[in-house]
Amino acid sequence: MTESNLKKILDAGHFAFTGELGPPRGANVAAIMEKAKFLVGNVDSVNITDNQTAMVRMSSWGASLIAMQAGLEPNYQMVCRDRNRLAMQADILGAWAHGIRNMLCLSGDHQQFGDHPQSKGVFDIDSMQLIGMVRKMRDEGKFLSGGDIDDSPKMFIGAAANPFAEPFDWRVHRLAKKIQAGADFVQTQCIFNMDKMRRWVQQANDMGLTEKVYILAGVTPMKSLGMARYMKLKVPGMDVPDDIIDRIKGVDKKKQADEGIRIACEQIQEFKEMKGVAGVHLMAIEWEHRVPEIAERAKVLPRPKV
Repeated sequence: MTESNLKKILDAGHFAFTGELGPPRGANVAAIMEKAKFLVGNVDSVNITDNQTAMVRMSSWGASLIAMQAGLEPNYQMVCRDRNRLAMQADILGAWAHGIRNMLCLSGDHQQFGDHPQSKGVFDIDSMQLIGMVRKMRDEGKFLSGGDIDDSPKMFIGAAANPFAEPFDWRVHRLAKKIQAGADFVQTQCIFNMDKMRRWVQQANDMGLTEKVYILAGVTPMKSLGMARYMKLKVPGMDVPDDIIDRIKGVDKKKQADEGIRIACEQIQEFKEMKGVAGVHLMAIEWEHRVPEIAERAKVLPRPKV
């Protein structure tokens, strides 16, 4: 049985660097291969999103298999919005059987924000219960019903965290609950408010949580002033301080993307030295072709072999 490369990287004490790949709005294999070529060799694992923003896309597990053919290790995302517990457990078994070793458990963006707002949200179980279900399947060899599994899936279990949602002081306790449920690693929301992130990590350190879970800090390079303003005003759960807006506003329009990358690289450098942070999850949204440059400028290359 092959073990998760991401798990081996983190267990060995290396600073992890993961990426993201959004499946296409169709059955276009070439689109995945084109994105993948910029990620191979530059990231330890790559998130394959599951109908992100509640828009219909190629399935996460389907795109994960294609990403594997391209030489990437997928971090297979599953949201609670679209499936009941039978379908979830069936998909987990199928994903494991095909060689998928990492899984990120999420609630999912509400369908009212996507292209099928009239669709019925399932939410049979929530993300906390999904984490616990995957752990039960892995560690106990049991379905949620209590029935025995023939060859249980040994997934490396991931969860998401938003250090910026209110009430802020509750966020670290929600992290603790996800760890208790069975999360092995946690990827955070895109971070722009570094002061609040520092406080959240310090709280996690003080509670001993960072000794129980690997925290990967979410970093998204701003492409433009328009993107920064949109993230600040329109994206739920996002915290973009005015100093980030002012910094991007302060450069020539043609240089705003470069300034966004510079900010991201500064963040990555700080996270490398921050106690309690085990790596970075780079969300270069539809900007995969810039990942090699970002990885180079952030001095996270070459990636370790384990």
